[in-house]
Amino acid sequence: MHLIVVPQHLTVIIMTIKISHLSKDMDKKKLEGFKKRLEERQQTLRKTVSRTEEDGRIADQDTAQDIADRAASSYTKEFLFSQSNNDRQLLAMVETALQRIREGAFGECVNCGNEINAKRLEAVPWTRYCIECQEKLEKGQLEEVQE
Repeated sequence: MHLIVVPQHLTVIIMTIKISHLSKDMDKKKLEGFKKRLEERQQTLRKTVSRTEEDGRIADQDTAQDIADRAASSYTKEFLFSQSNNDRQLLAMVETALQRIREGAFGECVNCGNEINAKRLEAVPWTRYCIECQEKLEKGQLEEVQE
């Protein structure tokens, strides 16, 4: 294994080139469209998570007397917890995508660095992987990249 030390100014130049390359591929208007969609989704998810947590607290306060009522209440709480957990995970992905927009890395696969297909971004703007890396991830051939 070889270790290459890159001076700070070259790192800045490389990042500038990378960002300008991405911004050429994705114009500012399109990027603003993604940002707006992600921010709207972020607000919706925050409200949903908050409402689901409140519904869970209300279900927890339910003083059901017989066993069938307690079972139904327990099922409701488990369902709400699962739903809330999924929404929180999606919210985290949306917030990470917004962070990548701020950093100039939106639309770039976090694994291989290749550009993510525009149609994929339209369908799933919070995606972190190009389609090839996503498929590898789903098959267990790739470890998830932590940001």
